[in-house]
Amino acid sequence: MKTLRSWFGFTCSLLVFISVSGFYLPGLAPVSFCEEEKSEDCQDEIQLFVNRLDSVESVLPYEYDMFDFCKDNEEKRPSENLGQVLFGERIETSPYKATDQIKWASRWDYILVSMPHTNIQWFSIMNSLVIVLFLSGMVAMIMLRTLHRDIAKYNQVDQEEAQEESGWKQVHGDVFRPPQMGMLLSVFLGQGTQIFIMTFITLFLACLGFLSPANRGALMTCAVVLWVLLGTPAGYVSARLYKSFGGENWKTNVLLTALLCPGIVFADFFLMNLILWVEASSAAIPFGTLVAILGLWFGISVPLTFLGAYFGFKKSVIAHPVRTNQIPRQIPEQSFFTKPLPGIVMGGILPFGCIFIQLFFILNSIWSHQMYYMFGFLFLVFIILLITCSEATILLCYFHLCAEDYHWWWRSFLTSGFTAVYLFVYAIHYFFSKLQIQGAASTILYLGYTMIMVLIFFLFTGTIGFFACFWFVHKIYSVVKVD
Repeated sequence: MKTLRSWFGFTCSLLVFISVSGFYLPGLAPVSFCEEEKSEDCQDEIQLFVNRLDSVESVLPYEYDMFDFCKDNEEKRPSENLGQVLFGERIETSPYKATDQIKWASRWDYILVSMPHTNIQWFSIMNSLVIVLFLSGMVAMIMLRTLHRDIAKYNQVDQEEAQEESGWKQVHGDVFRPPQMGMLLSVFLGQGTQIFIMTFITLFLACLGFLSPANRGALMTCAVVLWVLLGTPAGYVSARLYKSFGGENWKTNVLLTALLCPGIVFADFFLMNLILWVEASSAAIPFGTLVAILGLWFGISVPLTFLGAYFGFKKSVIAHPVRTNQIPRQIPEQSFFTKPLPGIVMGGILPFGCIFIQLFFILNSIWSHQMYYMFGFLFLVFIILLITCSEATILLCYFHLCAEDYHWWWRSFLTSGFTAVYLFVYAIHYFFSKLQIQGAASTILYLGYTMIMVLIFFLFTGTIGFFACFWFVHKIYSVVKVD
């Protein structure tokens, strides 16, 4: 049972249709309770509410009314926001009353005392910082010493001597050759950009206290609304890159950007919801909510994606610092470590090493029903992950270019995106080692929702690696002399 406190919230006309009571100014208008007579400034009675009932042996929650507990005669159900509905929360009034003297400043003490993880969080941060410093040193050494030496050497030799040289300059005529399956890559990058901006804004607001755990469902509500409203940058990035790849099927590109990845997520989510309906779980999303989600998707997100794609196709093609040869250059025989698959597999290890401790607490909050409130740590880990994915991808991209392998477009995306594979492996390990889930339905639900997280994380990390590598390649080939 949870104690409900009243808050003043922001009102925003764009969010009226999905209930925005989860947003509030931190510390604004607290409600005080005391044993004195009831007044406007002091309430003498605390209304207690009940929520869904969970079990450590199942991921299927059930409503309070499903069991033989004392029920409130009036049974007033407060309105739930979109995030609460998606997480399967079902708030109801209870027949219990309480009086207390719950001080405002100490209202979270019972939760903080029961979750003494601060030391572990600091260890996670220090572990991540060590990885970042190591990668930063490697990148600095390449940028300040190796690249500087290479550029000076390449700019001094004449054309005949350059033909006998080896290294990344030799592939200047092929490094910006459009990749195979360029449409699919541009679609992934458009969706990844949408997810990246959504994640950044959501975590930033959570750090400021606008998405406190006290307002249940606020985090999910904010994330869904932001994703819907960020269709424009997704369409713009996808269209601009696809045009630069020489693509002409712009209608197919826009439709795939708006429908492919969201469609996969919705199909998975719908199948999981069918299982919840069959099991009569409170986590089953009502049909009306599914219709509302489809309305947000096709009524707002898809048109905004088309709008962004319109401006993306109107822009000129991205100018590259060197010309592309008509005949592709033959790639020399590669060593084991410069072949595509080993590099991609190694590229995801360091980014995953920065997040695996924080990932444990996130999975606990989702599957073990624990309160997650350390958004400051999470935002810091987010920044560290951003830096680590960028630096790891740049390092491997440089090594492959030095081996005269110019197929960097997809490799840069998959190198950092492979972190999602490690996330999936860890989630399987977590399922067998930390959870006590039983039953086929619960197992299928766990795997189904995990696959949604893995797909989103794949697009998110892959996009970070691609744009970091894109900047790096443009930078180094813009400062070398090419006849």
